[in-house]
Amino acid sequence: QVQIVESGGDLVQPGGSLRISCTFSGITENYDHIGWFRQAPGKEREGVSSISLNDGRTYYTYSVKDRFTISRDSASNTVYLQMNRLKPEDTARYYCTPTVPGMMVPLYNYWGQGTQVTVSS
Repeated sequence: QVQIVESGGDLVQPGGSLRISCTFSGITENYDHIGWFRQAPGKEREGVSSISLNDGRTYYTYSVKDRFTISRDSASNTVYLQMNRLKPEDTARYYCTPTVPGMMVPLYNYWGQGTQVTVSS
C-alpha cells in the first residue's frame, strides 16, 4: 500500500523559515526522483523542487531558487524542504510525490494529504 505522509507545515511570518518533511513507502513502480508540489486556493498545483534519490541532484522552480533547499535521507525514505525568506505568496498546501527525472512533473498519481504552509503576519 502506497503511503506518502507530509508534515511540518505551520503558520510563519514573512521572512521566516520552515522545514517540511515527506516520508514515502509502498511504491512498487520504478522511480528515482521525488518532488515537492504546492497548491494555493483557486490556483493550479505547481512544481516547486525535486531531487534525485541516487546522486542528490536538485531542481527548483525559479520563484523559490536560492530560498528553498531540498534534501533527502535515503535510509529513512524521507525528503525535506527547507524554506527560508518565506513570502506570503508561498502560502499553499505542499505535497510530495515521485517525479519524472529532471522535471517537476508527477510520475504517477500518488499523493498524500499534504501539509499546510501559511505565511502571514
